[in-house]
Amino acid sequence: MMFRSLRLFNYRTWFTGALISNIGAWMQSTALSWTVLTVLTNNDATAVGVNMALQFGPQLLLVPVSGLIADKYDRRKVLLVTQSAMGILALILGIVVTAGVVELWHVQLFALAFGIVQSFDNPARQAFVSQIVGQDDIANAVALNSASFHGARLVGPAVAGLLIALVAPGPVFLINAVTFIAMIVALLRLRTDELRPSPRGAKGLGDIVAGFRYVKKRGDLMIVFAMAFILGTFGLNFPIYISTMTSVEYEAQADTFGILSSAMAIGSVAGALLAARAARPRWTLIVGGLGLFVLGCLAAAVSPHIVLFGVALVVAGFTAQLFMTNANSMVQLTSAPEMRGRVMALYGAVFMGGTPIGAPIVGWVADAWGPRAGLLVAAATCLVAFAVGAIWWIRVRRSDRMSRTGTLTLPPPTEQIDIAK
Repeated sequence: MMFRSLRLFNYRTWFTGALISNIGAWMQSTALSWTVLTVLTNNDATAVGVNMALQFGPQLLLVPVSGLIADKYDRRKVLLVTQSAMGILALILGIVVTAGVVELWHVQLFALAFGIVQSFDNPARQAFVSQIVGQDDIANAVALNSASFHGARLVGPAVAGLLIALVAPGPVFLINAVTFIAMIVALLRLRTDELRPSPRGAKGLGDIVAGFRYVKKRGDLMIVFAMAFILGTFGLNFPIYISTMTSVEYEAQADTFGILSSAMAIGSVAGALLAARAARPRWTLIVGGLGLFVLGCLAAAVSPHIVLFGVALVVAGFTAQLFMTNANSMVQLTSAPEMRGRVMALYGAVFMGGTPIGAPIVGWVADAWGPRAGLLVAAATCLVAFAVGAIWWIRVRRSDRMSRTGTLTLPPPTEQIDIAK
């Protein structure tokens, strides 16, 4: 059943709070990119890339500590701290922008601070899902989380674009600060006696190395991590692609930028809901999704009209989501529970931590050769990632570790734990 996780009170509460918070997050993302591109610079895509690098760089640098905290401490309490901190940061930025005193370095400092807090929030949040729903519903809950995240993208960017066009960017950041309250309330309302117990697999800094060893011994995780790194580094820089295509190629305004961002979310939601129907992650969707994403980027790069560009964004969002949801589920389901926080921290680091490398590069390419060239870089690099996954998939299908349909055969819990040693 597609929505089976929603039968649980705790997950319904979590889902509602996350949906409201995600709308604010997409509003902030849209306003941040547009403010840097058109208010603080003269269509400088490199500046947008640097801002993204500052936000996502800490996830790579802090991965040893963030994963350790997710495995050592109560994840619900960790999330209460991180969500409160991000809400305060959004409030401060909103006040600065609304007051009309914002400068580029203010936004960059905010992006760095937000990224530091987010690096601790992400692994705890992703590992906490298994405590809310249990092992059997992890794949469904992950898919519904993705649907919530990208469903919010249908609303957030469009509303942000409209507010920017009618008023100014400042109120968008203030609204986002308020939406963090929904997530904090949801965390406080969770029935703690219904949460699944999670073994504490980390006690000190020495356990950081165990997380790296665990992933290194898992060939399947290494392949997924490699594919995710390439996609996250070069493929998912759509704040740059969409904003530059909107302002430079099509000479449109902020409201159009918001609508195009929402168009991509239509495909993302459809991809997440399709993934929610499956009980287990499928390698056919991990590898195939990435291959089709390449075609979506190519179509976006050559689109002669803004409407066709919007259609290509729908395709890109749908196919990228097939990969992301199935890959995330696979990583969580096949990781030993006591290692899950550290594994998810590593996964988040390779997935989003490559942004400091890729975002400035594609921003520079867009400045030097135009936005279409940036999209071609995404297509070319993700084609390499697709080839890596496809070759491994073909080899594994010859063994008995995977069914003919590509459904992952999960190892027993004892085997998962032994791998960590």
